[in-house]
Parts: sequence; structure tokens; C-alpha cells
Amino acid sequence: MFGFKRKNNDSSTQDATKETTPKLKDGLKRTRSGLFGGLFSRSKKLDIDSATLEELEDRLLIADVGMHTTDQVMTALQAFKTTDAEQTPQTVMKQVLLDVLQPVQQPLATDTPNAPFLILVVGVNGVGKTTTIGKMAKRFQAQGKRVMLAAGDTFRAAAIEQLQVWGERNDIRVIAQSHGADSGAVIFDALQSARANNIDILIADTAGRLHNKDNLMEEMKKIYRIGDKFDSDLKREVLLVLDAGTGQNALSQAKQFHEAIGITGLALTKLDGTAKGGIIFSLANELNIPVRFIGVGEQVDDLREFNASDFIDALLEVDA
Repeated sequence: MFGFKRKNNDSSTQDATKETTPKLKDGLKRTRSGLFGGLFSRSKKLDIDSATLEELEDRLLIADVGMHTTDQVMTALQAFKTTDAEQTPQTVMKQVLLDVLQPVQQPLATDTPNAPFLILVVGVNGVGKTTTIGKMAKRFQAQGKRVMLAAGDTFRAAAIEQLQVWGERNDIRVIAQSHGADSGAVIFDALQSARANNIDILIADTAGRLHNKDNLMEEMKKIYRIGDKFDSDLKREVLLVLDAGTGQNALSQAKQFHEAIGITGLALTKLDGTAKGGIIFSLANELNIPVRFIGVGEQVDDLREFNASDFIDALLEVDA
């Protein structure tokens, strides 16, 4: 039997969930190298000349930063005056990039007097959806939250088993039915169980199908309406998980999911395995959907709450 004991938010728990800048820097190594590798001088300053600016512009576009943000960076650097002792090219770039990302730095607020808070996790197969659910559950547990999982992806044979493994690993109950069962029924049962057991957060997996199939999007809308049927005042998040390594395809997925069902938050995974982490800027510029989490490694604590300033500092810091 899985336990629901509320954990104390003591110093050991806080240490376990502490966000460390070195880990973030290491996780963004490929994107940072692709963007700035070889462009910094030994004095750790960007050499401002036309050739360097042209190279940087190409790199920003290749990293999927997007034309709009790239133009902003170029305009700011071209206006940079080397005689200005208060600024460096890095500080100029940081301000431009912060202006893009700070509006989407909005942590997920799960506290509600009408528990459980429902997180519907959506996304295509292969983006790390189930792993993200497991890591989120662990984070919430460390914050003293009572968590339950719902195996709403009943179409993919291994999805239920994978979620159950995460439940066993974290001592979290998983509500599941047989392969091929109705997803909405699974989530409705999980909502009833969560409320009966005073659960704070219910995280529901959903079918990881292709985003361009109309009937599958209708299925997602039906699942969303299940929450209203259970309780019209239910607070929820529709969290889209995206693989950063897919670049512009991730942006396309986000647009189509958002248009179909209304995404309220993003989790950007696998940033440690790609040089295209700049896609976060395109997502911020074009959609302005809050970025809740970023994934920068395989460990359970490598799912981080997104912080714009920390992210940009890690991108701009020169490797030793």
C-alpha cells in the first residue's frame, strides 16, 4: 500500500531540492558551446567586430533562438560602445535575453482550497512525458505535498507500467486501469480517489499522440471536460512537455496544442542533449506561455523550476 504521509519541509529536504548553478551550467553546455564557443576572448569578453557579429547572428539562428530575438541581440550589440565602462557585450546580451524570458518565468502555483490541484500532462510520444511526471511528483513530495498519479495514457502499452514504476520508486499511488480503457474514466476515478484521500496534487498522464490528428485533440478536450464534470471549481494546469532537441518542431507542436486545447504551462526537456536550447526564446516570443520546468539531465532532481536569470547566466558564462 502506498503511503500518503505528509513530509516535513526540513533542511534536509530543502538541500535535496536546492537548485545548483553548476548543474544548470553543465546541462546547457551544448547550447552554450554552439552559441558562444570560440567567440569569447581570454578576457572573457566578446570581441565586437563585424565578423564576430555575423558569426554570432548565424549561431543564434542555428540554435533556434528565432529571428525576432536574434534581431534584438544584434541591434543592441551594434549600438554597444566599448568606451562604456558600465557594460560589456555580455551584460548587453543578458538584458535583451532577460526581456524575452522574464515574462514566461511563472512558477506553477498548486495551492488550492479545493484540492486536488489537477495537472494534465500532454505531449507527443518520445518527449519525456512520463519521466517528467515522475520527476515532478518527486519535487512536489519534497515540498511536503501529497501526490497521486493517474495513468491516463491507456493507448501505449508500456505507458501504464512506466508510470507505475515511478509510483513505486517514490511511494506514490497510481490510479490505473487496463490497456485500452477509457482515459477520461481513469482520470475521473483518480479525481474521486484523490479527494477522498486528501491529496494535494493529482498528476495525470494522457495519450502521447500526434498533435496534428483532429480526433486525438478532441479526445484531449474530452479529458479536460472531465475535470468540470467532477467539480466545476477544480483548479488545473494543462502542461505541455516538449523536447528541446526538436527545435522548430517543438514550436509547431506548442502552437497546435495551444490552439486545440489551451496550454497553460510548458516543460522543456532534454536541454542537456541538444545545441538547440535557444528554442526557449522562440517559444517565449511567439506564444508567451509560462515555462514551468526545464530538464537538464537524467537524475530525478535535474528537472528544475525555470528561472530566467539563472538560465541566461548559465548560457553566457565562459567555460574554463
